[in-house]
Amino acid sequence: MSGVQKIEITESESDQRLDRWFRRLFPHIPQGRVEKLCRKGDIRIDGGRIKTSTRLETGQIVRVPPLPDAHEMAERPVTPTISRSDEELMKSIVLYRDDHIIALNKPPGLPTQGGSKQKRHIDGLSEALKFGLEEKPRLVHRLDKDTSGVLIMARTRKVASALTEAFRSRDTRKIYWAAVAGVPMPRHGTIRYGLVKASGHGKSGEGEKMHCVHPRYVDETEGAKRATTDYTVISGLGGRVSWAALTPITGRTHQLRAHMAELGHPIIGDGKYGGSGQENLGDGWGAQLGGEMSKKLHLHARSLSLTHPVTNKPLMITAPLAEHMQRTWDTFGWDMSEASDDPFEDLT
Repeated sequence: MSGVQKIEITESESDQRLDRWFRRLFPHIPQGRVEKLCRKGDIRIDGGRIKTSTRLETGQIVRVPPLPDAHEMAERPVTPTISRSDEELMKSIVLYRDDHIIALNKPPGLPTQGGSKQKRHIDGLSEALKFGLEEKPRLVHRLDKDTSGVLIMARTRKVASALTEAFRSRDTRKIYWAAVAGVPMPRHGTIRYGLVKASGHGKSGEGEKMHCVHPRYVDETEGAKRATTDYTVISGLGGRVSWAALTPITGRTHQLRAHMAELGHPIIGDGKYGGSGQENLGDGWGAQLGGEMSKKLHLHARSLSLTHPVTNKPLMITAPLAEHMQRTWDTFGWDMSEASDDPFEDLT
């Protein structure tokens, strides 16, 4: 058992999450133990209590409490953190991999990160994606739990910083495919409604959602942020449903779902934004089509284009549709060849 240690953060260690820095110095201490030490206040920065997600700064002093030695931990029975089935799942959804980044086809229903009720998620299961490196890949952006498609992860801290900045400065291009209620008119357009978060009704804020705000009222609405989405209809089926391509110019929470519902064409299967009370310009059934189609969200991150952070070469990752969406496409006779890699280029 070691004694109390006080470690100064160097310049090369700055901007790291506390838990990741800690695990690099003390790899034998499991993540759950680090979280407990933070909750109890045993790990502190400059004397203050902190969270595992706290970002470190140069010159800070981290108090590390007495820790068991590695050989003590080795004597304890070790329970695998990831089941074999989850390891096989994670490796099966890899779309692209090199020494710097990994691209996944995230399954619908699997959260990107954990929460109070989410114990199984991409971030936790990414231990299966080390492929010879000491560290697991890092998240640099998110997808909603029920959204499928392209999710990029960084394999090093340096690449994570570069990719995070690329997303922040909008140097990436995301194209989503969705099945939406009705057929938007005009068939191509831009949605510019701002978004503001409305609290949920549960004791912990469950059910919170984004509300749209008319562009002229965004600046005077507390908490509202401007949001912009381009859309184009690729194929329609009468007036009941259509296949749309969506690209978020900004990256707000639930942006595509809230924007399409505000337009009157909620995404099929979206119970949060397209319930039966949602009026739309189709037949007024909200996001419902009946059967399985109404039970699962039909939103898919089809492609992500970016400049590779190391090679500086253009890179485009494309993800095949989730199984439930592919069945819907087959049912409606929508052919993949109807859509180009970037449907919006055809409009310029």
